[in-house]
Amino acid sequence: MDENQNKTRSYRRWGVIIAVFLIVLLVVAYVSALYNGMVKREEAVNSQWSQVENVYQRRADLIPNLVNTVKGYANFEQKTLTDVIEARAKATSVNITPQNLNSQSLEQFQQIQDNLGSALSRLMVVVERYPELKANQNFLELQAQLEGTENRITVERRKFNEVAQGYNTAIRKFPRNLFAGMFGFERKAYFESKPGAEEPPKVEF
Repeated sequence: MDENQNKTRSYRRWGVIIAVFLIVLLVVAYVSALYNGMVKREEAVNSQWSQVENVYQRRADLIPNLVNTVKGYANFEQKTLTDVIEARAKATSVNITPQNLNSQSLEQFQQIQDNLGSALSRLMVVVERYPELKANQNFLELQAQLEGTENRITVERRKFNEVAQGYNTAIRKFPRNLFAGMFGFERKAYFESKPGAEEPPKVEF
């Protein structure tokens, strides 16, 4: 009789152990799925940020050729060229990684890039006074490349905001929000549009 009772107790004990093990296994699997989902979304944000940086870098790479083409024309306003060169230097000196992609750093990045865009716009206004420069073949090629780059900047910024919004929404939803802070997942900042910035800037020569 005692032997049967011992066996029954042993079976029950093992049953409890197995049940606890299965519960722990399910919890671990569930938390892992939540974690991996947040990692996937964060990597999508990081990847899209790289695309944003690429198109801004493309614009910066075009500027030296633009400056060299323009400065060959007599009496061209030196200050306008200097403003573009200085704005480009500042724009290329800013380094934002996915790890420090917060509201403050993104606002600084956007401001510096907008300053470069403004300097380029002023340059284009001055170019209007030089018909021969506007007809230059190198200049025409730069026109097409800059127009395409400005359009890509607008597109990639919009895509970044969409991906960042998806990530931010995911980490705020229950029950992910219980684990997001624990695992270091933080909200990503957005590009903020200025009034009248719905359309990409026009680069006209």
